[in-house]
Amino acid sequence: MEEVSLKAQQLFNIGGFNVTNGLLVAMVVSVLLIIFAVIFRSKIKMVPGKVQGAVEMLVEMFLKLMESVLGTKEKAEKYLPLVLSIFIFILLSNWTGILPGVGSLMFNNGVEKVPLFRSPAADLNFTLAFAVMAVLVTNFFGVAILGIFSHAKKFLNFTNPINFFVGILELLSETAKFISFSFRLFGNIFAGEVLLTIMFFLVPYIVPVPFMMLEMFFGAIQAFVFAMLTLVFLTLHTTEHGAEH
Repeated sequence: MEEVSLKAQQLFNIGGFNVTNGLLVAMVVSVLLIIFAVIFRSKIKMVPGKVQGAVEMLVEMFLKLMESVLGTKEKAEKYLPLVLSIFIFILLSNWTGILPGVGSLMFNNGVEKVPLFRSPAADLNFTLAFAVMAVLVTNFFGVAILGIFSHAKKFLNFTNPINFFVGILELLSETAKFISFSFRLFGNIFAGEVLLTIMFFLVPYIVPVPFMMLEMFFGAIQAFVFAMLTLVFLTLHTTEHGAEH
């Protein structure tokens, strides 16, 4: 049975920068999304076709969902590009793991033969990078909306011992997001990759199909959960302390 590596395997080196199979797929997904966005924008019509209608339906669904969380449509429209981009990119990255050729096409990197393509989210570097980005961006918006001192007061509050202790807990919670964000996504996608590898080894034809459908479902759920957690944390950071109610 093919060995499943816990880390993404290196394909080649560019100027001292290691390009792994997970990174290669992430780059391919990025390029395809950019191409789709450019073409889609040039073909927008007043009377939408099937593709435009599907995209508008997705955007409208996210707008309504974000409006219910953020409270106003203005805020929902402001943060929609961030939240929806996270969802779409992670979703497509997760779904690449079940495409034909992913994990089976081999590449000789000069040391050994490794899979040419691999689901990006099965690499902890990918999920950690998204976790860092989500935490930093939500805090950045918090500073931009509330001001640096009001935002910092959530973590360093010296008004009384209780508020100081709560602030330290908030700071620890913020740090823990790096771990929870990254390992939640990585663990689920890596586990699915292992499951599919085992199933294709044991019964390589019809039986793995339901598991592939299940992985598509879990991939969508994980992308949605990541995007929604980013939205929730964004809401908390852009709301004045004590004004949530």
